[in-house]
Amino acid sequence: MFERKYENSGSSRGGYNSGPREMTDVTCSECGKQTQVPFKPDGSRPVYCSECYQKHRPAKTSRRY
Repeated sequence: MFERKYENSGSSRGGYNSGPREMTDVTCSECGKQTQVPFKPDGSRPVYCSECYQKHRPAKTSRRY
């Protein structure tokens, strides 16, 4: 059999390493806690800490084919 070796680049998307993500310091729109996000918010939508995000996350729907 063939043995495949994969390098773990820390990213599971696309199979490429774009380097470390730049984090932005923000204040959670719900609880006011300081947190970091991997994007620059534009102010058009609320930004949540990980705990508050879990509360606002859309429910997963099961897909059946």
